[in-house]
Amino acid sequence: MPSTPPHLDLTADVTSLTAAVCDIESVSLGEAALADAVEAAVSGLPHLDVARIGNTVVARTSLRRAERVVLAGHIDTVPLTTDPANIPTRRVHGQGGEVLWGRGTVDMKGGVAVMLRVAQALLAPSRDITFVFYEAEEIDSRYNGLLHVQEQHPELIADADFAVLLEPTDARVEGGCKGTLRAEVTTKGIAAHSARPWKGHNAIHDAADVLSRLVAYEPQTLVVDELEFREALNAVLVSGGVATNVIPDRCVVTVNYRYSPSLTEADAEAHVRDVFSGFDVEVVDNAGGARPGLHLPAAKAFVEALGLPVEAKQGWTDVARFSAMGVPAVNFGPGDPNLAHMDDEQCPIEQYTACEAALLRWLG
Repeated sequence: MPSTPPHLDLTADVTSLTAAVCDIESVSLGEAALADAVEAAVSGLPHLDVARIGNTVVARTSLRRAERVVLAGHIDTVPLTTDPANIPTRRVHGQGGEVLWGRGTVDMKGGVAVMLRVAQALLAPSRDITFVFYEAEEIDSRYNGLLHVQEQHPELIADADFAVLLEPTDARVEGGCKGTLRAEVTTKGIAAHSARPWKGHNAIHDAADVLSRLVAYEPQTLVVDELEFREALNAVLVSGGVATNVIPDRCVVTVNYRYSPSLTEADAEAHVRDVFSGFDVEVVDNAGGARPGLHLPAAKAFVEALGLPVEAKQGWTDVARFSAMGVPAVNFGPGDPNLAHMDDEQCPIEQYTACEAALLRWLG
């Protein structure tokens, strides 16, 4: 017989609901239990039409409002730790007050709990709302649940006028996002016995030129729609060699380029190839950024309703997927993004309540 999904009480306060969501383990590709719980919870709300694609749950109002908005958040987390064990969550007193401590409290189950609370509280919102609780954001993009909805059932999200991704932003509004490109820069040598290196050619030594170019590289800061995006180009992995007594015939330096949303994916690739001209460069992943779009009416209305300053999103988030569909989007959610994925991940509980109140004010 099928098991009963864990129960989520949507009438609980947002911090208690966050703790309940966090305590259902959902490391990427293991989100089924949490997806079951979310589906069961929103299916019990009569004003929502619910669909499920894999472990992604989409719930929509159908009130024929003049405008439709998307609230989106991923339900997966990075892997857990055992020392310290970061679930179950617990409330602790920090320097700035009470915090909720544990995996997902920042990235981004607090945002998921806020969405669930909004879904339960607003039976007749001022705008139609599409809630998207999606799987597999923290791993390779081919698993991403929002991408699967976009490819398989675009009608569920493409009719939106505006989207809010509840990624952690310290309860501030962050516009757009940078693009991210990953490339493998390869040097080639000739294998030989390490006692007779003159018989070969050391590929790892040749990688010194790749690294020196990175050390000398001066990233730009570009202004896009009045927000500053700081670019970055860094080595993130180095691999080479087959044994401790063999001169390596191959070395790969993996680099990550975080680029301004004013650049296209082709622009970014051309730039990386130019920086490493003369080397074998293979681009293995490239996701374009998103312009903030703060001049658009829906975005303006959101910012004005919240009354908060707007900053540039310095990372990459799924606002880029909405941007590619022509839907302007911003990031707004509880939690300091600098604590995302940390062993001591934690969020002030006041940020959960502040984000919930802000969205209820805007949509109510």
